[in-house]
Amino acid sequence: MTGMIGGLRRVAWDAAWAATGLAAITTGAQAGTGQPSPWQWDFQTAVTPIMEQIHGFHLFLTVIAAAITLFVMLLLLIVMLRFNERANPTPSRTTHNTLLEVAWTVVPALILVVIAVPSFRLLFDQLEIPQSDLTVKATGTAQWTWTYEYPDHGFQFDSTMLQDNERKPDQPRLLAVDNEIVVPVNKTVRMQVTGEGIIHSFAVPSFGIKVDAIPGRLNETWFRAEREGIYYGQCSELCGRNHAFMPIAVRVVSEQDFNTWLEDAKKKWAAVPDDHSVVVAEAQR
Repeated sequence: MTGMIGGLRRVAWDAAWAATGLAAITTGAQAGTGQPSPWQWDFQTAVTPIMEQIHGFHLFLTVIAAAITLFVMLLLLIVMLRFNERANPTPSRTTHNTLLEVAWTVVPALILVVIAVPSFRLLFDQLEIPQSDLTVKATGTAQWTWTYEYPDHGFQFDSTMLQDNERKPDQPRLLAVDNEIVVPVNKTVRMQVTGEGIIHSFAVPSFGIKVDAIPGRLNETWFRAEREGIYYGQCSELCGRNHAFMPIAVRVVSEQDFNTWLEDAKKKWAAVPDDHSVVVAEAQR
């Protein structure tokens, strides 16, 4: 239901632009799915319920802002035309109007209430994490890379940006990585995010998620991707020398493909105990 409502919102938005005659000149500026587009001005295409809500709330605020702007412009035109020196040589000496003063106090307050209601609902939906099907922990490291852990399955791996000579032709520059996060489609994923030595920020625009990775603190967010594909993000915190080279890549696949990848990943990145854990285990015996 949420996806259908979001789809209707997008249709209404596109229809509004077409009606204003701007569709032809803005087609090239529309955002793509999963990654930025040349001359992009709009959000990336939403693939999660939360991002659909963000799109809808953004459109809602745009309509309100446009209506207020047009109303103020109309008032200015009326004042300039009706109350200039030529049209109104004898100005009124009225200093107060109780009804008008009440109106310009109450109406803005009501507008803020109208904005606050969907805003609080969106914040609640973002922060209230539903029952998850999968947990993925992301750690932003001091070496400006991401380490991903699947705690339910006992393995972790590092993800590093591919250099230009390592990329395939269809992989975007500064966004493609050697090891992607892989998650199943239409499943709720709990993201746990932390940092190591430096504050980072984990953000994937198409999912509508952005959460700080702070050393010593475990933050959480969630997403449920409703479309298969690969979706890119980046560190969104000015974290130092290699801030621009910390891309995030999330591949959304079918449940069957995810289970296949999971079996291979367990073999490839099986957790190996370090020397300290071996010593502790021996001491306990």
